[in-house]
Amino acid sequence: MTDTERPDSKPDSQDAPPPVAALLTTPDLSDALESKQFRRFLDQVPIAIALSELGSEEHIIYVNPEFERISARDAAAVEGQRWNILRGRADRSDDQLDAGDAIVQRSDFVGTFRLEGDAQSVNLVDIYSNVIEDDTGTPCYRLAALVDVNEHATKVEQLDQKIEEKETLLLEIQHRVRNNLQMITALIRIEARNTRGKIDTATFDRLAGRIEAIQLLYSTLVEHGAEGEVDLGLYVSEIATSVLRAHSVEGIRLDLKVDTWPVSVNVAMPTGLVVNELLTNALKYAFAGRPGGTITVHSLAETYGCRIIVADDGIGLPPDITWPKPGKLSALIVQSLRTNAKAQVEVSSEPGKGMRVAISFSRRDAAPESH
Repeated sequence: MTDTERPDSKPDSQDAPPPVAALLTTPDLSDALESKQFRRFLDQVPIAIALSELGSEEHIIYVNPEFERISARDAAAVEGQRWNILRGRADRSDDQLDAGDAIVQRSDFVGTFRLEGDAQSVNLVDIYSNVIEDDTGTPCYRLAALVDVNEHATKVEQLDQKIEEKETLLLEIQHRVRNNLQMITALIRIEARNTRGKIDTATFDRLAGRIEAIQLLYSTLVEHGAEGEVDLGLYVSEIATSVLRAHSVEGIRLDLKVDTWPVSVNVAMPTGLVVNELLTNALKYAFAGRPGGTITVHSLAETYGCRIIVADDGIGLPPDITWPKPGKLSALIVQSLRTNAKAQVEVSSEPGKGMRVAISFSRRDAAPESH
């Protein structure tokens, strides 16, 4: 079994995975944005996204179908225009900025706006904005995302039975959307840099799996979450089922065992991404030349905390390969888990007998944040 980012040589053990902040400021999107396949991928991202190119005259160069739907404007009417084409007043009476001006003048969560469409329609949206810099630190793109607050109303009402204060819940949703938007943006940029203008279907398959893991996290939060906690056992089992269904490899048996255990969103997300990465690798590489085998996925609650085990009885890692490879996305995700939950990660591999990754963290370090 090998990492999906298969290296040509043994990685330098001194390399350190780059922090998310660095990845967010070092994209190489110019070639990727010219690719029809890359744009097709952006078209299917389940968040309204628009990109503008910065320069002497900043103008919008791309909007996805979800952005067209939420803004009630066709791409042809938006692309080539400035952000002030998006008209809408802030939902707060003390905020005088228009929607388009807020996107340019603010960053991260810029506010909630009543966005005006072409046919006098008004849509209540949360707006997020991030500037994308090139490798020299020069701003080159601006990314804006819109979240339909009206669509979240039904989910809010369902969760409101568990949380008395609706305002607290809305703030929590905004916090989750912001964090997940940053992760999605980082994933897109990393893959864009790796392609170097050449789109590889396998690359975007991996990215689709990571996005799906985040979507499953949203579903778990909406259906079962309470005040920022996630049932880790349920979440891990849903990811395992989703990955095996997506790849449909004959002869592979899944040994799945999970316990119910609540953890914070910041722990659940990197855990889910690690499990997704390991399962995808195992299905693609662990049983090469074999008729099948067993993949083990356990999420067990123990006295001191929780232990996640992902293992296979396949061919094992080549002697000159380690997982995760420093500097790659898998290393970034593992480092995020170590930071957010003080997790201990143990990796072992034996030729012809398979690979095993064990992740453990204490209840206190992984507990949901108190409100």
